[in-house]
Amino acid sequence: MMEMIPVKSMLIAHPGGPLRGEIELPGDKSISHRAVIFGALADGESVIHHLLEGEDVLRTVAAFQAMGVAARRTDAGVWHLRGVGLEGLSEPEDVLDMGNSGTGMRLLAGLLAGQPFFSVLTGDESLRSRPMGRVAIPLARMGARILGRNQNRYAPLAIQGTELTGIEYVSPVASAQVKTALLLAGLNAAGRTVVSEPALSRDHTERMLAAYGVGLERHGLTVAVTGGARLRGVALTVPGDISSAAFPMVAALLVPDSDVTLRGVGINPTRTGLLDLLLMMGADITLENQRDDGGEPVADLRVRHSRLHGIQVPPEVVPRAIDEFPVFALAAACAVGETVVTGAEELRVKESDRIQAIAQGLGRQGADIEELPDGMRIRGNPGGLAGGARAEAYGDHRIAMTLMVAGLAARRAVTVTGRANVETSFPGFGTTMATLGGRIEQRTEE
Repeated sequence: MMEMIPVKSMLIAHPGGPLRGEIELPGDKSISHRAVIFGALADGESVIHHLLEGEDVLRTVAAFQAMGVAARRTDAGVWHLRGVGLEGLSEPEDVLDMGNSGTGMRLLAGLLAGQPFFSVLTGDESLRSRPMGRVAIPLARMGARILGRNQNRYAPLAIQGTELTGIEYVSPVASAQVKTALLLAGLNAAGRTVVSEPALSRDHTERMLAAYGVGLERHGLTVAVTGGARLRGVALTVPGDISSAAFPMVAALLVPDSDVTLRGVGINPTRTGLLDLLLMMGADITLENQRDDGGEPVADLRVRHSRLHGIQVPPEVVPRAIDEFPVFALAAACAVGETVVTGAEELRVKESDRIQAIAQGLGRQGADIEELPDGMRIRGNPGGLAGGARAEAYGDHRIAMTLMVAGLAARRAVTVTGRANVETSFPGFGTTMATLGGRIEQRTEE
């Protein structure tokens, strides 16, 4: 019998004319995860509009379905979750596979630590290589019983739920995942759970818990929750994901004569690091129709082609732009002068080593990027990138999309191999860019 050889595909992004038009972005991934989790833990039904239906979020939905939560999607794309309350989850019959979702795994580790049953969390090869000790160690201080590889630092994680006690934890890093994992554990813990950070990480959890009726204590960089608080079902709309908006935003800035409007984008100040950095670089971006939806600020972003200049990235902005640094590096590579990023060592332990991946990938297209231990030094070329080369995405959806944007803005096409499933965070990315006039094609690798 002839051996079947797996077919691999590659993506080719072609330069072309200006990008123009209006688009709506997929729902915010961070908020979507939390909407599902809190809806499952609430008393009563929650109705969620514009939920991101990417693989990561659907893994979280499937995990709660495996624990007895009824979740259904209407033909109109609205999700209804019948919450079971803090004590209503049931022991899953199988391992909970979180795919590539670090958010899903870390948040569920906090929640499951205080449940009265046994569970196991695993994921794909990339997720099993990402550090979980940052949540397992403080959870152990609360009494959690979590076992994992390499002294409980890596998945799979075996969790024997038990009674927890609230603690006061000073996090060494500004991490919304760590903060949320501990607050979720704190909902089922005795007493108060207090988390302090060195800088403010994204605060979607605090905003959404308040929307679900949980009384939080917030003082500066410290947040606290008292065990036993009840959540009530709500109706909410997930805003457009500003991390997804980053790609058409940078594309419009770099492709001459572009004029693009991104509708309904979340502009939570803990997430607008990239927006702030681009404005510092001279980007022509205006915020229109600003409004509030479910506790989250939202606006339409109008983005026009701009001549950018290099900057020294302020350290305090780094946590608010950590997911967007790959595409920010592309913008900096096409700017006038030098851009320096430091204090971003977190990029080394994302879905890939993003510092190395972006330096190599954009370097092949003509960018001048020097790796630093905790960041990058980028010497910009306002003439843009040459393109014309293949580049490896290392299974990372944000690296893949950055390279595709590079191809739209370069002088020659860029070919992306080893790509991650961009549907993880941006369903319909290629179609969306085509709506604006971009050309991205998929071919079988030779």
